[in-house]
Amino acid sequence: MSINTDISKLDDLIVTVIDSVKGYDHAADHADAGGYADLFTSLAAERRQVVTVLQDQSRALGGTPGDFGSAAATLHRGFEDLRRALGGGDEAIIKEIERGENYLQEEFERAIGDDAVSPETCVIIERCYVAVQRGHDEVRQLKHRLTAVS
Repeated sequence: MSINTDISKLDDLIVTVIDSVKGYDHAADHADAGGYADLFTSLAAERRQVVTVLQDQSRALGGTPGDFGSAAATLHRGFEDLRRALGGGDEAIIKEIERGENYLQEEFERAIGDDAVSPETCVIIERCYVAVQRGHDEVRQLKHRLTAVS
């Protein structure tokens, strides 16, 4: 276990969670009138709190965490726009969000399962994972409700 490993894992998670925040903000801005904008805004706010916790831990260990997401997520939001333009609507957006949520959940699970991460940092990651998992489950349930209706 090394501090550098902890900082690296935290910083990777930070970028991914920032991508999630931006994805939710984007979805809230583009959601149809189905009332999902409030949900997306709420989930974005919750993810911002996760980013803050992870950044604080990175800084406490001597890291300098970023404030930006990844280029890949920007491309993903562009594909999301294309799907919506082709008639996918909220259901297409929610399916894409769930895909992102699955990826985020996997990233957290990998970090939690990494034996090279210190127990102290793992506790922080696990605490953040609870919020990530809650958001993931909420989006999954919403997708299932929409799929059942269509």
